[in-house]
Amino acid sequence: MSTQRRALVIGGSMGGLLAANLLHRAGWDVQVFERVGEALAGRGAGIITHDKLFDAIRRAGAVVDGTMGCATHSRVTLDRAGKVLAEMPLEQILTAWGRLYRLLKDVFPAARYHFDKSLTRIEQDAATVTAHFADGSRTVGELLIGADGIRSTVRAQLLPQSKPQYVGYLAWRGLADENAVSDETRRALSDRMGFGLPPGEQILSYLVTGHDNSTRPGHRRFNFVWYRPADEQTGLRDLLTDAAGRHYEYNIPPDRIRREVIAEMHAAAERLLAPAFVDIVRATAEPLFQPVYDLESTELAFGRVALLGDAAFVARPHVGLGVTKAAGDAQSLVDALTAQPDDVAAGVKEYAAKRLEFGRTIVAHARLLGLSVGIPENGGPQSPLMAYLRRPEIVIREIAVPDWAERTLNLSRL
Repeated sequence: MSTQRRALVIGGSMGGLLAANLLHRAGWDVQVFERVGEALAGRGAGIITHDKLFDAIRRAGAVVDGTMGCATHSRVTLDRAGKVLAEMPLEQILTAWGRLYRLLKDVFPAARYHFDKSLTRIEQDAATVTAHFADGSRTVGELLIGADGIRSTVRAQLLPQSKPQYVGYLAWRGLADENAVSDETRRALSDRMGFGLPPGEQILSYLVTGHDNSTRPGHRRFNFVWYRPADEQTGLRDLLTDAAGRHYEYNIPPDRIRREVIAEMHAAAERLLAPAFVDIVRATAEPLFQPVYDLESTELAFGRVALLGDAAFVARPHVGLGVTKAAGDAQSLVDALTAQPDDVAAGVKEYAAKRLEFGRTIVAHARLLGLSVGIPENGGPQSPLMAYLRRPEIVIREIAVPDWAERTLNLSRL
């Protein structure tokens, strides 16, 4: 591919970095534009890896080795007292968002990654696409990739009807230093992915790399994700309001969460969770919460512009495929552009044809798994399915597993 062709990647997170590295290695002149003014931080974010994600990372030029993440050998569901309700063997590698971000950013040329570049609009003609930024600058290329996340400016301009939809619950998240929890907690969960099922809720926890990306025992961190229902107009709005009365529309910064909100969350943990989970939650220095959304785009190709990663589809975290899906999008886009070396728009269109159905399928499967959160209505049409999805042995078999497509078929026949 000619080095004269320039790709503009809007968004410098996982999807953007994966696409940028793959295009760079394929011979493109790639420029990445990130709206944030400094290196990104995946606060409280653990990542469940899959073989396809590792394939994409290698193809992007990074090394995949034993320092990538922490290994778990089984999954376990614990009751309120910490008793094992169900367990199954499953080998997986779990890591931290920051580990993958640093890995992918380090192999991309630093001079081509631009911070503090907030996109305002795009224009395109038959030969080029132009990105305009809030600082008054503009950049021209032959391809533009919208990888700017769930609140994508690119998608808002080209597909304004596709917006995130709140699903009725949020996810508390956090990272606790391994040496900050008890010996009992480490014994219970050091090589397991643990699940808990309070009424209408779900929590899971596992070890990820430490602050220095270490995988050595004692230097790692426990990641937890705790799904809790919250009414959008009452409970959620209150949670998104800081001590000064300022309301945040989508996400509240962790340091702005009110102290009483954290205290109530800790009290709920004591009432509802197994001791190991309580220990991890309390050992987390800066917990945060994120409302959970569904997002589906009806199109991914707009002439010389492609949507990718969370800018295109966002599935609830239960599938554990967010970064892996972005990696698949990036690979598919680069393959399609390589197959159409003289027609960027045709390559983008070919990419969209391959990934639209995949995105829809993941979102649908995540919605199905999301029925495990919330209180079933007595006698409601979905009550039997919700009850089934909350069974301890089903939770560990279905949530964030590698063979998710086969699981979709199994569940859809119930």
